[in-house]
Amino acid sequence: MRRIWTWGLVPLALGILIGILILGPFVIKWLWAWTVPDLFPGAAAGGLVATEISWWSAFKLALFVAFLAATTGIRSRGRE
Repeated sequence: MRRIWTWGLVPLALGILIGILILGPFVIKWLWAWTVPDLFPGAAAGGLVATEISWWSAFKLALFVAFLAATTGIRSRGRE
């Protein structure tokens, strides 16, 4: 029974991890392109703020947000 549980849980965990690694940068890249030009229209038109970011930048931003969430304890505050 334990072996079946392990073999069922490992692919599920890997699938969730891969999904987060793919979905996180996609969502950040989409939100950046959607909100930044609206928030800073003059700066975006003048080239002072990037209207789009690369996939690598989106991935790094996703890691940064995950790090901030982990260090500040965002998940545990809702349980108090």
